Amino acid sequence: MSAGRLAYTTRPVADEQDRAACFQVRKEVFVGEQNVPEELEYDAHDADALHVIAIAADGTALGTGRLLHGPAAASHTGGDPAVGSLGRLAVSKEARGLGVGAALVRAIEDAARSHGLTAVDLHAQTHALGFYERLGYEPYGPEFMDAGIPHRAMRRTI
Repeated sequence: MSAGRLAYTTRPVADEQDRAACFQVRKEVFVGEQNVPEELEYDAHDADALHVIAIAADGTALGTGRLLHGPAAASHTGGDPAVGSLGRLAVSKEARGLGVGAALVRAIEDAARSHGLTAVDLHAQTHALGFYERLGYEPYGPEFMDAGIPHRAMRRTI
């Protein structure tokens, strides 16, 4: 894919080097920029989640996200086994506004479909509601706090 003058690809994480790059983007965005405590950012779900990465042509990691499915997603989706949970979507400051976030969401949705899921839930920071709405997600339920940041639950049938 290409956005502006930046060519990049999105794909599932292939190895530990990819995984470390994903975690570094998350650390920069959530821990560094948003002051999420590091112990809250990384959790037991990271071991079993399907992670995706956006990589520039030069190999730089631009963004990441993850998909929880099956029992791991149940606490995020109301227990429906056909619904996956998109989370930890992060795009580096330098790559924002170039379509990387939307490409990552679509890659996660593709992974969800390949696992036989029919919908994807997410917990969006309230400032990002418009971004997810443009991608077809609909908010539901009340606003809630997570890591000191206001969020809303959203869902999209895929």
